[in-house]
Amino acid sequence: MADDENTGLRVPERTIPIPAHLSPAARGFLSVHGSPGGWPALGDVAGWKARLAAMDAMMTERFVPKTPVPCAATERNDGGVLSYDLMPEGLDPGDRRLFYDMHGGALVMGGGEVCKARAQGMAAKVGARVVSVDYRMPPDHPYPASLDDCLTVYRALLNERDPAEIIVGGGSAGGNLAAALILRARDEGLPLPAGLVLLSPELDLTESGDTFHTNAGIDPMGTLMLPNLLYAGGADLADPYLSPLFGDFTKGFPPTLLTSGTRDLFLSNTVRMHRALRDAGIDAELHVLEAAVHGNFGGGTPEESSLDRDVRLFCKAHWGKA
Repeated sequence: MADDENTGLRVPERTIPIPAHLSPAARGFLSVHGSPGGWPALGDVAGWKARLAAMDAMMTERFVPKTPVPCAATERNDGGVLSYDLMPEGLDPGDRRLFYDMHGGALVMGGGEVCKARAQGMAAKVGARVVSVDYRMPPDHPYPASLDDCLTVYRALLNERDPAEIIVGGGSAGGNLAAALILRARDEGLPLPAGLVLLSPELDLTESGDTFHTNAGIDPMGTLMLPNLLYAGGADLADPYLSPLFGDFTKGFPPTLLTSGTRDLFLSNTVRMHRALRDAGIDAELHVLEAAVHGNFGGGTPEESSLDRDVRLFCKAHWGKA
């Protein structure tokens, strides 16, 4: 029964079973996941640096491969902004398609070797060259440093490529920056790319969506409000450059693919963005994996392979159509 407007709906404590129809790998992942724990106080700069260093070490262990990936990696510098340029092995050097990637990591971590390793995975996923920006982050560089860096590299890519040859994308925090980049590029009069890929995107830093409550404690990611505030550096979390969900999409936006999972804390972000784009007349498609948490099932499951196929098909269909 619904209580008054302030308390919402009370539900009994219950156990949520793992669906039997999932692959063994997906079921195994859901059976062992746990919460990463809490965050330091906002003013504790040393505490944030220590915590983020530990999280980056954990991400390095998870994402950086122990053996070389068949993908040529070089560094580029655009106006002082570092990014990684990844070319899949066997790709025709004359292939002009490019995926411009923004890495995830709650807007506060995931740079360096983790950024490069995850870009290698994206290159394999889309079967094309990837440029991934290693943007500056808090606590030393709060907003708008990250978005400024993303825009700097995008401007440089536009000097090398027709916008029809570029698809922009990112997962989680990278999805936030990818969508914010589109809004800011449009507002500054830059041409828009052929498409946008948002993988479980962190589009609402105010965390106003339903699944921030219904999936709390189910998604192991845990709350990100403190990292959101650290990233914002005192700016309004509802500003569309910080929370792209609240942007005006009627002024132009590229075709967009969005993904999430039914246990993903960011499911509301994704479905609300999909609906906002559709209401503005933007070509947008939504893919939701059954029982997936934020980040899906840790990689390598049949469910994720199926989703990867749809990402490739989207990119293939839109490259050349900006």
